[in-house]
Amino acid sequence: MLADSPAFSGFAVDDVPAALHFYRDVLDLPVTEDHGMLRLHLSTGAEVLVYPKPAHTPASFTILNFPVPDIEEAVAALTARGVVFEHYAGTPAETDEAGIFRQGGPLIAWFTDPAGNVLSVIEQ
Repeated sequence: MLADSPAFSGFAVDDVPAALHFYRDVLDLPVTEDHGMLRLHLSTGAEVLVYPKPAHTPASFTILNFPVPDIEEAVAALTARGVVFEHYAGTPAETDEAGIFRQGGPLIAWFTDPAGNVLSVIEQ
């Protein structure tokens, strides 16, 4: 029934102007704004809706992953733009000084948007 529907994903933020600045100016993504909501235009052709929710509670999981060819380069570039990477010490997801998880599986580093939603860069 829905196989031909042009489905899309979305997530909430508590401050649309802060999200616009972060996604457009810090992450350098193409973003459009309409009716108080944002659309992130991903290189895959997919769009992600970012909508306001005043009583927003960030998700406790990664909502958006960005595959990169060199995670160390991506982490360094994003850090230079003011992105702060999460540091998980003493957990199964323990990260190094740069915030990169190197304990098996793909190399990954997590960070949050201004609303506290968790994003990642993941080496592929």
